[in-house]
Amino acid sequence: MQTIPHYINGQRVESSERFGPVFNPATGVQEKQVVLASRAVVIDAIESAQAALPEWRTSTLAKRTAIFFKVRELLAERTSELAAILTSEHGKVLSDAAGEITRGLENIEFATGLAHMLKGDFSQQVSHGIDVHSVRQAVGVVACVTPFNFPAMVPLWMIGSALACGNTVLLKPSEKDPSSAIFIAEIFTEAGLPAGVLNVVQGDKEAVDELLDNPAVKAISFVGSTPIAKSIYNRAAGNGKRVQALGGAKNHMVVLPDADLEMAADAAINAAYGSAGERCMAVSVLVVVGGIADDLVAAIKSRMTTLRVGPGTDPTSQMGPLITGEHRDRVASYLAGAEAAGATMVVDGRAQKFDSDGFFLGVSLIDHVTPGMKVYDDEIFGPVLSIVRVDTFDEAVKLVNEHEFGNGVALFTRDGGAARQFEFEIEAGMVGINVPIPVPVGSFSFGGWKNSLFGDAHMYGPESIRFYTRGKVVTTRWPDPATSEIDLGFPQMA
Repeated sequence: MQTIPHYINGQRVESSERFGPVFNPATGVQEKQVVLASRAVVIDAIESAQAALPEWRTSTLAKRTAIFFKVRELLAERTSELAAILTSEHGKVLSDAAGEITRGLENIEFATGLAHMLKGDFSQQVSHGIDVHSVRQAVGVVACVTPFNFPAMVPLWMIGSALACGNTVLLKPSEKDPSSAIFIAEIFTEAGLPAGVLNVVQGDKEAVDELLDNPAVKAISFVGSTPIAKSIYNRAAGNGKRVQALGGAKNHMVVLPDADLEMAADAAINAAYGSAGERCMAVSVLVVVGGIADDLVAAIKSRMTTLRVGPGTDPTSQMGPLITGEHRDRVASYLAGAEAAGATMVVDGRAQKFDSDGFFLGVSLIDHVTPGMKVYDDEIFGPVLSIVRVDTFDEAVKLVNEHEFGNGVALFTRDGGAARQFEFEIEAGMVGINVPIPVPVGSFSFGGWKNSLFGDAHMYGPESIRFYTRGKVVTTRWPDPATSEIDLGFPQMA
């Protein structure tokens, strides 16, 4: 059985006392095992990152830029190879896996502009013979803890900016689909990244706890569920670390009566069921305003009958399995709970049969959902779309704003005034107008509000540069020695 190793100081490290199973979600068969790090292994990786830091943080911006251009070239050339790894361990269809890599590459492309992003400010002659300038410098050793649902994209979101800023990195991927992290690390090595600058530590809570507690780790980036994000934020911040911890989501798509219903139905299908709903930006609630609900539900239902759910390697599949059998069963439990709570099951994914022991679940559509039902309140992270009916635009805005999560939200309408009001009033970090999954491009930043984010820094883009660096302001004077004198008063700039 293939063993997925750590990657420390430029070398694969397979020795371990503990191992975790890695399944092929399409077959339900364990095909690999992953090493699970002890605290001692994590400390070795931290020491490797510390040792590599002085040389990397003082390397020229030109050298770093050249490495990122080479990484971009190598990943683009080997996209199909990495996509196959993603599909074999996560289950998503190959086209979705390739799309994930493309979106991850946006941050690598953003990082090639590091010479511009790391520029400081300068003010001359702020007082007599005094100049002031600012610089941004690397934080030091940083840890990136990434989720199972985007095992290539999210690591590229984090490590691109972190490395560009001159930090060394410890990447702890999900133990459910760990191989892509090794693939990416070896691509960076091939591109010329020095040993120890990017290390991959496989593991579970034991590994994460060491990263959170070790004083040599100066910053933590995390994406995962809200309870864990909150716990990581509190523990790491309590240890004096800089933290960005992105949590869960319950993304709403609001459809106004004037919207193009055919376009809205297509968008709802794409946003709810792509990647089996295992996206923190998936639309899981459709808020229908006014008397269009019956027509919109019918349009969505008719499209669902044509969706093909199957192995990600099958080019005809549009949606693959869920990541584990346990997660599939958890998602299915929400369907039973919704029926018991009084919602209407329009399409029940549990009824679909599959010729495989993989972790498959069909797509589901639930109507007449209301706040207070678990299917509405909780993040499900599966192919389940709930319909909530409201009478007015103001009710829709109030509904969205009262939810504990504030990751992403979309509005479908032809009314520019309503769209502008929605954009201003809605309480979410990312907003789409006739765009169902408003993930920002790489030159902006990704992150939510409320219980979708702990910390004040969003992911990738300009905010990531500020997160992975510290500001320093330098005040200089080169006076004529003859003018020097003793003055014990507070320094004056006038």
